[in-house]
Amino acid sequence: MRVALLGCGTVGSEVVRLLHEQAEDLTARVGAPLELVGIAVRRLGRDRGPLPVPAHLFTTDALGLIKRDDVDVVIEVIGGIEPVRGWLVEALRSGKSVVTANKALLAEDGGALHDAAAEGGADLYFEAAVAGAIPLLRPLRESLHGDRITRVTGIVNGTTNFILSSMDASGAGFAEALEEATALGYAEADPTADVEGFDAAAKAAILASLAFHTRVRAEDVYREGITEVTAADVASAKAMGATIKLLCLAQRDNDAVSVRVHPAMIPRSHPLAGVGDAFNAVFVEAEAAGQLMFYGRGAGGAPTASAVLGDLVAVARHRLTGSRSAPESVYADLRIRPMGEALTRYHVSLDVADRAGVLAGVASVFARHDVSIATVRQSGRGAGATLVIVTHVAPDAALAATVEELRSLDIVRSIVSVLRVEGDS
Repeated sequence: MRVALLGCGTVGSEVVRLLHEQAEDLTARVGAPLELVGIAVRRLGRDRGPLPVPAHLFTTDALGLIKRDDVDVVIEVIGGIEPVRGWLVEALRSGKSVVTANKALLAEDGGALHDAAAEGGADLYFEAAVAGAIPLLRPLRESLHGDRITRVTGIVNGTTNFILSSMDASGAGFAEALEEATALGYAEADPTADVEGFDAAAKAAILASLAFHTRVRAEDVYREGITEVTAADVASAKAMGATIKLLCLAQRDNDAVSVRVHPAMIPRSHPLAGVGDAFNAVFVEAEAAGQLMFYGRGAGGAPTASAVLGDLVAVARHRLTGSRSAPESVYADLRIRPMGEALTRYHVSLDVADRAGVLAGVASVFARHDVSIATVRQSGRGAGATLVIVTHVAPDAALAATVEELRSLDIVRSIVSVLRVEGDS
């Protein structure tokens, strides 16, 4: 089986290393040797360390490498949308199987890749696109195909989980925790994709597409990042026996699905609450199987390369036997529910005037929007009076409208924070 590799950065270098070090085992598992016939890179002169491959395998002509007649499988770990989309469509249409870790492309236009795979009779595997080494996507697309998945809740971004875990443990603010994450190599020099939720939203789209047999794109996912989470929010969560996590939530309700990414308070009794550091975990709920949790390292060169090699073995076996994986399953074609229809709960912290009638005035606003209050807690007096309200479940649009009306009350000096609450508390 001849393999072309697109990209030789952190993940690509680990793929090369594992192909070399585990060559004998991989040959036994596949039934034929895996031969690396070319590596496409952006710059030939870059120092990639001591790699166990000859220099002549490197090329800057990715499309030329893909079109070679002696290529059976294409591995893509470059990332980005263009020109990678065109390269992978070309490979799939020509009958070459593709293994990719490109979450952004799959979330933006995975349908084009699946259509090309169907046209060329090729396999498209992408386990490494979500949660690194954690075997998650294949259980969704294969092991649980006989069941009906109702909800997927996950921590799928290690950078933000490290930051929020650090804030929870030390009481630090967001900026301080981000600085620590950067120093330790958990955050990129430009952390926008992580801290603003773009990375998690792409992964949420992929998870929802597989779980609910419906094409979901990144633009369908409601997204909020963690930059507005404060040390006071974290302390307030602790006071109610909760912690704050950036969650990806995908849920099916009858004929529609809602998919969202945002920070949320979850009770410390929830299985996801104990997921710390830069680890990932995904909680899956299905009608027959019940509750399942997948946990492990969600990023990094070696863990991601492990997932890539697992996919490579699968597609290589298929090519040897003349078979292929099941095609994309989008038969359900469910409606994407807008965020306003999603059912959730709010934790609202208000800076209020400390005088008679304040609670009644605030409660009347919630009542007008048909939002039921679960708990109320007041701290401080006079100029430092703070009112903390946690609601029962309601449509997000009603909750948001409630918050907007609260801003106009003369008894509310400011809205200190608003966070969603997930899980039973």
